Amino acid sequence: MDSSNSPSTKPIYRGTQIAWYLLYCVEVLLAMRFVLKLLGANSQAGLVSFVYAITSVLAAPFLSVFGKTEVLGSVFEWTTLLAMLIYWIIVLSIVKLLLIGKTVSTPEAAAKLDKEDK
Repeated sequence: MDSSNSPSTKPIYRGTQIAWYLLYCVEVLLAMRFVLKLLGANSQAGLVSFVYAITSVLAAPFLSVFGKTEVLGSVFEWTTLLAMLIYWIIVLSIVKLLLIGKTVSTPEAAAKLDKEDK
């Protein structure tokens, strides 16, 4: 059976696309938070307030891991970088799990197993 014509291929592909897209959105928002804090942006400004409000939920689990490095109003927020890394690892793991469900032919499986043995 050709794995490219398997009925499971398209849903798995869509699932991986959705996972990467969501990660992209989260990473962009967290990167904006990091840069705005680093540059000492005015938290009363509309865009800045909006970004902080959305990303506070995403960054919350990591806020107590590291302290902040603050110099003259600029904040180097290590926790935001940690959040970005952890979310990337989570999505990478989800994508790998989705790919486990992909149909593979016997020769394809044998070739991959041989490759892993080396």
